[in-house]
Order: sequence, then C-alpha cells, then structure tokens
Amino acid sequence: MTPRSFDYQARDARGQRSSGVIDGADANAVASQLVSAGLIPVSITLSARNRLGDTSGWWARLTAEKVNSIDIQLFSRQLYTLLKAGVPILRSLTSLQESAINKTFSKVLQDIRNSLDAGRELSAAMQRHPLLFSGFYLSMVRVGEMTGRLEDVFLRLYTHLEFERDMRQRMQTALRYPSFVGLAMALALVVINLFVIPVFARVYAGFHAELPLMTRILIGMSTFMVDYWLLILASLIAAVLVLKRHFSTTQGRYQWDKYKLRLPVIGKILLKGTLARFARSLALSNQSGVPIVQGLGVVAQTVDNSYIAASIDRMREGVERGDSILRSATATGVFTPVVLQIIAIGEETGELDELLNEIAGMYERDLQYELKTLSSQIEPILIVALGGMVLILALGIFLPIWDLSRVALKK
Repeated sequence: MTPRSFDYQARDARGQRSSGVIDGADANAVASQLVSAGLIPVSITLSARNRLGDTSGWWARLTAEKVNSIDIQLFSRQLYTLLKAGVPILRSLTSLQESAINKTFSKVLQDIRNSLDAGRELSAAMQRHPLLFSGFYLSMVRVGEMTGRLEDVFLRLYTHLEFERDMRQRMQTALRYPSFVGLAMALALVVINLFVIPVFARVYAGFHAELPLMTRILIGMSTFMVDYWLLILASLIAAVLVLKRHFSTTQGRYQWDKYKLRLPVIGKILLKGTLARFARSLALSNQSGVPIVQGLGVVAQTVDNSYIAASIDRMREGVERGDSILRSATATGVFTPVVLQIIAIGEETGELDELLNEIAGMYERDLQYELKTLSSQIEPILIVALGGMVLILALGIFLPIWDLSRVALKK
C-alpha cells in the first residue's frame, strides 16, 4: 500500500500536546509509529492532499459534487433503519451506495465497504474521510461498536445532526436582513463618495467661498477615495488575507472565537448556541456509554468555538485530576450559574444525562426566542447608523447651499 500523509495530535508521558504530519500506510500504522516514539495518539486524520478524491486529479476534486451535512444526516437515519431491521452492515452500505443521489458520497460509501472487506472496523473506515465524519461522529460510532448498540448510536447521531443543521439555518436566516442592510449602506457610501460628492465639490469650487467644516471633511474623504481607490482596494484585500491567515492559526482562531462571544447582541446568541451544543453532545455521549473524561474530550471537538473548546479541555483535565464536574466547570468561567446549578444537581442525583438534555432544551428555547427577536434588536442600531450617515451627508452637502442662499437673500 502506498504511504499517505496523516496529520496527528498526540501527548507525551508528561501530558504535553504535540502535532505534526507523518507518513504511513493507514491510521493504525501511524498510531504504531507514534506509540513507538513514546507518544499517545489523540487524533489521526488524513492530510488535506490525501483526502477525498486525492487520486482523481485537482480538476476532478474541484468539480466533484459536494457532500453536505444533510447527506450525512440522512445516511445516519437510513443506516439506523437498516441495522434495526437486521440487515448486515455490508449489505446496508451496498443498498445505500446504490440509492445514493450524490455521486461523491456514493464513492465514499464504496471506499467504506472496501475497508470493511479488508478487515477494518466501521469507525476506522469512516476515519479515512475526516472532511465528512467529524471526530465526535467517529467516537460515537466507535462506542457503538464496543457496546453492540450501533443502530441506537446512528439514531442519536441523526437527531444530533438535525439539531446542528437547524441551529445553523436559524442563525443564517436571522442574520440575513442585518447583513443585507449593512452591505447596502457600505455600497451607498462608496457610490456617494465616488460619484455624488465630486459633482457637488466642482459646484462649490465655483463659489470661491469658505465651506463649512463638515463639507470640507466630506470633500477631503471623497477626493482621497477617488485618487487612491486602487490603493484602498488593494489594502482591503491585503487586510482580509492577513486576517484570514491569522485566524487560521490556533492562536488567532482562539482570540477571534473569544472576541465573538463579547459582541453586542450577537455574542449572547453564539454563547447560548454553543452551550446548547455542548450540553446535548455530552448527554448523547454519556447515554451511549462513553466515560465522562473521554466524553468531554470528544465534545470539545463539536462546539465549533476554540475558546469554549479550550475551556472544556481544561474541564476534562480537572475531572482527570479527581475534581468533580461542578468544580471543573466552575473553574472555566464559561458556564452560567443556572448551568452550574443543574450540573451540581445532576452529579448529586446521578441523573446528569437527563439534566444536560434539560439544559440543552432550555438554551434551545432561549436561542429560538433570541433569533426571532434578533432583527428587532438590531433594527435600532441600523436605524441610528443610517440616520447618522444621512445627517452627516445632508449637513455636509446642503449646508453650503443654505449658507449661500442666506447670503444672497441679504444682498
């Protein structure tokens, strides 16, 4: 078998995390190399150049049909139904492959079948496609294999993916109107500065009179934009590329994810959505028989916020040291008093799973209300911004005309 490149994360004997790229025949071979080097593997995934479609050329990868989250969600539900009916896993995958509408996903199912034929477990076969199956998904499948409850795990994964997709759609819908208004305002400013104000500036130049301060500022900004629009455009593109590169790093992504939670209006929505995802995922992993320490490590991969993920990782380390879940959660400084109180009750009564689902339901209801009222919360900010922009433009453009008219009347 031709060696391929794998990205890995591992810990040494002292618990220090390390990462890098290593070549190997498969994930098991890479894990053996890491263990031989005295490292404990945490995650092993195919490098970007070895992922889906790596043998078909760059053009085929570019034009290949994209596998969406809904495809994985429906796959989970269909596989649950087939396994529940007693259909063997290989026959189930064959049926799903033949009925798959998405050709790319059909190839993925073919690869999973080939891996199973070669003697791999289902989780190891899915691990060959890390762009499609998340670490949380793979961990849940692995638990289902160990406990013999694979069909139940796929049903829970279907419910989990449905919740994730619903939250994303609600967020996108709620932000569509404010984004459109903000974009329209930015476009209006560009048009006014490039085409409208220069016309008035030429008119005012013929008056040979001293212009108001606001008018001089607007004309100066417009002149700068007209003369240096190419430099401004290049600077904006460079700034976007630099920020994108910075946010792609671990430290940059951590800083941005932490800052997002402090944004007015949007920050509390992101926090509630993240905490709902955390509670639902941890309840799901506990119900599936995953130990709490391992469950926290897996759940940290699902929250989609590196700042919260780091807090959950510290929480896991606290539980590993023997601290209670409540004490570890309190030390992170992320969770609200209500969540901490419910965790305390759950630990005391042994009903943590049910109470975590209650927390998730509570945050989901709060999130739905916040998303419904998001437009009404942002509208005052947009109105004030739009009113301020109109006021500045009106004063800057029409004050000179008003002053000159008043002088003319006096004459």
